[in-house]
Amino acid sequence: MGAEQARTLEWLLSWPDHPGPDWRKGFLAGCFDARGGYGGGVLRICPADPQVAGWLISSLRSLGFAAAVEQTFPPGGPCGIWLSGGLGQALRFFHAVDPASTARRSIEGVAVGSDDRLRVAAIEPLSLDLPMYDITTGTGDFIANGVVSHNCFARNSHTYLDLDAGADFDTRVVVKVNAPELVRKKLASPSWAGEHIAVGMNVDCYQRAEGRYQLMPGIIRALRDAANPFSILTKGTLILRDIELLAEAAEVTEVGLNVSAGFVDKDLWRSIEPGTPAPRRRLEACATLNERGLRCGVLMGPVVPFLSDSPAQLDETVGQIAASGARSVTPIVLHLRPGTREWFFRWLRAQHPGLVDRYLELYGRGAYAPKAYQNRIAGQVRELADKHGIGRPRPGSGHGSPPRSHGTRPRGFEVPEPPRRPAASEVSAASRFSPVPPEFSPAEHEQLTLL
Repeated sequence: MGAEQARTLEWLLSWPDHPGPDWRKGFLAGCFDARGGYGGGVLRICPADPQVAGWLISSLRSLGFAAAVEQTFPPGGPCGIWLSGGLGQALRFFHAVDPASTARRSIEGVAVGSDDRLRVAAIEPLSLDLPMYDITTGTGDFIANGVVSHNCFARNSHTYLDLDAGADFDTRVVVKVNAPELVRKKLASPSWAGEHIAVGMNVDCYQRAEGRYQLMPGIIRALRDAANPFSILTKGTLILRDIELLAEAAEVTEVGLNVSAGFVDKDLWRSIEPGTPAPRRRLEACATLNERGLRCGVLMGPVVPFLSDSPAQLDETVGQIAASGARSVTPIVLHLRPGTREWFFRWLRAQHPGLVDRYLELYGRGAYAPKAYQNRIAGQVRELADKHGIGRPRPGSGHGSPPRSHGTRPRGFEVPEPPRRPAASEVSAASRFSPVPPEFSPAEHEQLTLL
């Protein structure tokens, strides 16, 4: 080898004086292929040479990656350099650097997450309807940033406590008797970020047991004192007992209220919802809340196929919802999830045997009516809400979360302020469901048997 060739080779093998992004990407790709890997949620490269390690760290940081050096044992041994930021940063590394080794960069079975503080940048109408799903629970419902659909899975959740979804659900209620103290403690925690809390999203916080235990006043006071936004969904007229507390809370934070009433047929109510306040009484409660200046809407659910879905029945229901002064109306077609499905079909065979085959044809083995049916009901209710003036501005609007429009829908065809992260912040005062078995729960419990 001549002197000139030697100098050229030395120049090619030397570290660059001013490395550019492309050089750094190629260097990182080579290091990953030679001594790198990804597993257990960690991207790691273990260079054998300290100088190479220095260039690795500088190249990663130059491209915006956060790198950390593992301590070695024994001291002075080969170090490991790992990429912080989880799967999101590992994916960015693979896309930017593009190592040749595909086997070492598999992410199969790894959960996608992010530490970024996400926010809504814009909300724009799409002028079309799209199905939406709750990717947190997989229930088929969507709950996030301004949209909520009613969860009808309370019956099956009773089985989490080793109780059955039939007779036990109807007669045995598990109560978290120190719920107000736990709520106040959580709201005072430095780690609490003031997230929206949804009350009554699995079962009704104003069911009859609340009359005995009176947990909701303490919960509302805790939310009021912390000025923490919250919403309540209920069939219970007992909410009127706490109307002044709700008004006080609405002076300092956002309060969203909804009552649930899927139909106004008295015979159907007595048959399918025994033990609950009559639908007209629920709508009277909605009217009282609105008259007090608390914005209250109606979740029109369940709409029961072939029993409450005729044009005349829908018109009568929406008309009475409008008469209550409801700020919004949202129709929810009957869901038949495991637990609920078995109970409902037993009831259907006893009360309406001629409809069993039609239900089997409509629902098949699934929990939901076909989208075409749901869209038809939604369209009819949308037109009826516009006809009856639900959501039109009213003089003397009071407290609570203001109505929000969604695309070209009438103003009243919506759901007022819902929870942003219900799974993390759900509170149910007199609850039939505890998220963990009682023996592991920090809360005290009592079991109330209804005779």
